[in-house]
Amino acid sequence: MHAKQLISVAGMVGIGKTTFAEALADRLHFHTSLEKVDGNPYLDAFYKDFQRWVFHLQIYFLGERFKETKRMATSPFNFVQDRSIYEDTGIFARMHYDNGNMSEADYQTYTDLFEAMVMTPYFRRPDLLIYLHGSLDATIARIQRRGRAMEKETDVGYWREMYDRYEQWIDSFSSCPVLKIDIDGYDLYRDPQSFDQIAVMIQDKLNAGEASSVH
Repeated sequence: MHAKQLISVAGMVGIGKTTFAEALADRLHFHTSLEKVDGNPYLDAFYKDFQRWVFHLQIYFLGERFKETKRMATSPFNFVQDRSIYEDTGIFARMHYDNGNMSEADYQTYTDLFEAMVMTPYFRRPDLLIYLHGSLDATIARIQRRGRAMEKETDVGYWREMYDRYEQWIDSFSSCPVLKIDIDGYDLYRDPQSFDQIAVMIQDKLNAGEASSVH
């Protein structure tokens, strides 16, 4: 394994990215870079009024993502990252722009800031992007079982559209190698050992410098 490696864990809201990232980091002896939700000044307001708060929320996340990107770049450690920056732009910002919740000017400003961030010396593409996926029913069930209160109260149609966008997005994603993992293939709560084989497989992919889909 070379000196510094970055794994990004991608997937729907509520699908278990943070739990997966923490478990993987523990097995591989990596550090974690977790998305900061607690203390977010816009998140609750956003779920109550998408149109008013989506730009503020996306800019906040972009700023936090840049700080984390710089921290990882200047650290000697390997990292597992909870959510990739590609999801911010390819899923969330685009979805709300397409639905009229973000104006043309706001979307262009957001996109310009993202592109400026990618051009900094701190930015690096992940060595591997792990995409957690499952059926729509299983994904919504996870949101209802483990999600935050504002997520549970959100209309199912919102999650259905996001699910479809994720599936389309990952099919055309080419910025780094991708490994698809089905959420029904392991259970970190009731059967932690079910994760052992997945961790070994991910380590092998990193060592080989390649990734393929897991069905």
